[in-house]
Amino acid sequence: MSDLYFTSDLFSQFDRLHQQMATLFSGHPSSIRTDRLSAFPQINVGTTDDTIEIVAFAPGIDKKQLEVSIDKGLLAIVGERAAVTREVDEATRHYARERFSGQFRRLIELPQHADPDRVEARYLNGCLSISIGKRESSKPRAITVQ
Repeated sequence: MSDLYFTSDLFSQFDRLHQQMATLFSGHPSSIRTDRLSAFPQINVGTTDDTIEIVAFAPGIDKKQLEVSIDKGLLAIVGERAAVTREVDEATRHYARERFSGQFRRLIELPQHADPDRVEARYLNGCLSISIGKRESSKPRAITVQ
């Protein structure tokens, strides 16, 4: 047995530190090539020859609560997820709360060849799928040698 004792809950102290660090670095747009820990909604980004494909994992949200916009090369996903209300005894102490609830805003920097006039968004089964067309001038083309 260890004789090491802590006067407070060590895990809650780490959680508080993590939250403070997340608050410190929030508000900066995340690049299309980066992944921020604890960012909501989590995203996958991919590309085809014609489009940029973004999937945001946002379960438990009414699609009427989602807004998608593009301005100055930034894709913004804004919304709100309601808290789950469950009757819990007031004496219950939570050791972990991982489900995010509340308002969120996720910014994704788009590459220059993204065409803001060719955007489609669909929400199905908790996934927001966004397809952004690429500009014609950025697509590969064959050049005939004369």
